[in-house]
Amino acid sequence: MSGLRERQKADRHQRILNAAVTLFRTDGYRAARIEDVADMAEVSPGTVYNYYGSKGDILFATVAMEVDEVLAAGDSIVADPPCGVDAALMALIGSYYDHSQEYLTKEMWRTAFALSVEAPHTPNGVRFSELDRALSAQVVALIVRLQARGEVAGALDAQALGEVIFNNLNAMFMEFVKDDAMTLDQLNARVAHQIAPIAKLIAAKG
Repeated sequence: MSGLRERQKADRHQRILNAAVTLFRTDGYRAARIEDVADMAEVSPGTVYNYYGSKGDILFATVAMEVDEVLAAGDSIVADPPCGVDAALMALIGSYYDHSQEYLTKEMWRTAFALSVEAPHTPNGVRFSELDRALSAQVVALIVRLQARGEVAGALDAQALGEVIFNNLNAMFMEFVKDDAMTLDQLNARVAHQIAPIAKLIAAKG
């Protein structure tokens, strides 16, 4: 019976999250109501609140789902990156960007960023920072992998270098979510332009 209850709980959890993502994207995060989420998920509003204390909690759960999938996809790139420093870096960065609107709109990202800055010590704020650190660590892991293949100069500090690259891609992503007119293609092109000279500077000399 406990296994059945756990499956039912997981099913309700996923239905609530799926309904929230749909409504946040179609109606807008601010306009969507918990009652509407509950109706679409075929549960009571009280059940939604049992899983999530607020609409913000649902938003951060969506961010976590997004980043978890991005990290899983990034692991395969880190394990076998394309040849060339710039190609490898942009393969990973591009995978982050290209998946970024799978569940979240720009409005949702803006709200998540704002809430994480406004309340950094809350569970949601802490979780948001943890996700950022996980993404940064994956960029560092890619640099380490490229050093092991002899493509990035071995004398360079992979930790510092990966953090710098992540900080830039993160800042550019914030620019993207603030600008409703900017497309993903434009974002990728701008960052590729920035990465190209960095790749040349850090590449191992033949």
